[in-house]
Amino acid sequence: MKAIYFTLTSFCAMSVYANSPLPDNRHVSIQGSATVEAKPDLADISFEVEVMKSNALAAKQALDKRVNALLEGLGTFDIKDEHVSASSLLTEPNIIYDDEDNPVESGYIATRSITVTLTNINKLNDFLNFALSVKIDTIDDIKFRSSKSSQFRQEATMQAVRNAMDKANIYAEAFGVKLGQIYSIDPNAHGSRYQYGIERIEVTGSQIDSAYLSTGRYLQATITFSASVNAVFDLEIE
Repeated sequence: MKAIYFTLTSFCAMSVYANSPLPDNRHVSIQGSATVEAKPDLADISFEVEVMKSNALAAKQALDKRVNALLEGLGTFDIKDEHVSASSLLTEPNIIYDDEDNPVESGYIATRSITVTLTNINKLNDFLNFALSVKIDTIDDIKFRSSKSSQFRQEATMQAVRNAMDKANIYAEAFGVKLGQIYSIDPNAHGSRYQYGIERIEVTGSQIDSAYLSTGRYLQATITFSASVNAVFDLEIE
């Protein structure tokens, strides 16, 4: 289900919009806007895997083991190969400082970032639990999207156009004139935002506390698609 809201903006009879010169005759300049709210059906989850060992090879092998464990379990959550992207492997010395503030090499760190697109967000909690269970250290971010984004953006645009026309008619009628033909249309930028947040989750140590694996409760995310349009109409005196 989705809800549609209109935002009434101020009326300006003599304003000038960018790239839209105003006519010399009587006219009205209107901005119409609208938002469309929808439930997401996709989630992009970004992970960061980090392992520290005594040497670079050992760190790489330990990291590969964790990443492979994650990849092998993706089928359980209906995640296909094309829904997974991973950065290149990075290994570097782990530098600490002694009491005299001198740098000392203490093992090697291997890191890799992975982004997974979950097409069934009802499985989000189970998937996060699984990722943590295979020692994926950090959940960096979760972004929600809709597979129907283009449709919702178009709907927001159409609603913004109707909003502009309705407002123009209301003002024309209130001032005792008749709304004429459209003179110019200047669409503004579209936008989308989602209302949901998840804190950065980081697990350290060799074991995961059972509290992390208990069933979680997540707020339902909502994506808002917005659009606005500037329009100039001629006015006719009856």
